[in-house]
Amino acid sequence: MLSTQFSFRKGYRARAVFVILNAIFFIFMMVCMIVPIIKILSDSLMNHTVYGLKLIPDEINFIAYGRIFSQESLRRPLVISVYTTLMTTFIGLLISTIGAYILIQREMPGVKLFGYMLMFTMIFNGGLIPTFLVMKTIGLLDSLWAVIIPISLNVSNLVLMRSFFEGLPKSLFEAAEIDGCTPIGIFFKIVLPLSKAALASIGLFFAVAAWSEYFHYVMYISDTSKYNFQYKLRDLFADKQEQSEGININVKTLQSAAIIVSIVPFMFIYPFCQKYFMTGITMGAVKE
Repeated sequence: MLSTQFSFRKGYRARAVFVILNAIFFIFMMVCMIVPIIKILSDSLMNHTVYGLKLIPDEINFIAYGRIFSQESLRRPLVISVYTTLMTTFIGLLISTIGAYILIQREMPGVKLFGYMLMFTMIFNGGLIPTFLVMKTIGLLDSLWAVIIPISLNVSNLVLMRSFFEGLPKSLFEAAEIDGCTPIGIFFKIVLPLSKAALASIGLFFAVAAWSEYFHYVMYISDTSKYNFQYKLRDLFADKQEQSEGININVKTLQSAAIIVSIVPFMFIYPFCQKYFMTGITMGAVKE
């Protein structure tokens, strides 16, 4: 009896120590992530160069943010980023949902072969030069579609969506067929309404990929008027070309404000999608 109580107390103490160390570790990680953001936010509100770790601004000045939204050379890339993000998310979800719904039609001839062909593209691809030649042949160079289409055609997200669709109860499909619902009707009236978690999760994947895209602009677009905000942010740090276009503004302040503008959208979007995102992570894990 005493040995049992001793073992219980020992296990309880070990668990308590683990919980405390775990909390300390995550607090440390949280501080490491939040402090740099607060530092950049503070720098973006002060129109002078700040040295050291200063987290509270001496003044509140929104001149850098006003510059971003008023100056054409900064506002246009921001608008392009918003446009490509919305278009990529919409087209990516459209392709992923329709493709996933086709892949779960087991009685359709050739559906397995089509699925294997898609899986093959996840392992092997044509390479950088053949992809560039394809873009050139179909006339997408110097077009925003050269950025939107490659990101939208994401087989990994399509496979995730298929896994979620396969987890839906088959009895719903059978009942809908008995009631005379067509496959298209089943897709719009049953599958999509039950897939909010998957749509939110995969839509967030597409949006983040499109918003932070840089490589496709370097490869396929040479027209500087079609660069996105991420490319413009790189220019701000690379050659500091913006400091000669305006007056009474510190370059460091403008850089910090641009960083905040680039990360703030998803800082606000993610909390609203979190419950769907956490559900979407486990999509397809449970089968009927």
